[in-house]
Amino acid sequence: MRVAAIDCGTNSIRLLIADVEGEKLTDVTRQMQIVRLGEGVDRTGRISDAALARTRAALTAYGEEIAALGVTRVRMCATSASRDASNADDFRAMVRGVIGVDPEVISGRQEAHLSFVGALNGLSAELPCLVFDLGGGSTEFVTGSTDVEQAISMDIGCVRMTERHLHDDPPSAAQIAAASAEITEAVDVALAAVPGRDSRTLVGLAGTVTTVTALALGLPAYDASRIHHARVSYGAVARVSADLLGMTVAERLALPVMHPGRADVIGAGALILRIIMERSGHSSLVASEHDILDGIAFGLA
Repeated sequence: MRVAAIDCGTNSIRLLIADVEGEKLTDVTRQMQIVRLGEGVDRTGRISDAALARTRAALTAYGEEIAALGVTRVRMCATSASRDASNADDFRAMVRGVIGVDPEVISGRQEAHLSFVGALNGLSAELPCLVFDLGGGSTEFVTGSTDVEQAISMDIGCVRMTERHLHDDPPSAAQIAAASAEITEAVDVALAAVPGRDSRTLVGLAGTVTTVTALALGLPAYDASRIHHARVSYGAVARVSADLLGMTVAERLALPVMHPGRADVIGAGALILRIIMERSGHSSLVASEHDILDGIAFGLA
């Protein structure tokens, strides 16, 4: 069965078209565009007209790809920004008009479940795992072995923390300290709830994690095949986090693995990643290129 999974988060919108046979998923295409749907939502409570227009343009291109590749089933899940916005109905109407399906505005727990299913498929690791999906508006924490055992979603993400705290370019020490305090409090709540400190393997998902991994590995260009299931030490993550927070946006843009739409928020993302490793007590991290998109695709089959 050929399916299309779309994940629309606070920062990016991504498409996976795949052939699913039993427990095997074969990629046909994976695509990502930074649309920053959640820009300003933390402050205004609304999705802006400009963000809706950017998302509409990306969905239009995805719809053309879906039609051209003979997809039989389509599912779109929308996460943090569209949960929080007062004009979420406008977003849903736009999606329906462009691709002909209603977006599922999923809860943080549903998001966590889909991410866990996607991340653990094909992963050989010591169990149980603590899986975290570090997004633009929220971060999901999930523990389990073969299925989700505990899950929680916290409102810490790279866009939200940048907009709340990291206003200078590069951010000041005081701004980083304020962000660190809020992130640490949220991470401690999450790790007590799941409970993540008892896990044997830490698995990180989404663009912040994969970009930091690429930088830690010293890759000359972004290479998903080298990033997927790579293991990175806490020391390497701490070094990359400090480097990114000390750079201007222009300096981050010059890094060969950096997506242009991520450069202004990657500092906050790396800070969240570093604090998760510190507070969970894990000395290393496994990065995964498979995540909620894969969970959505498996669900369709």
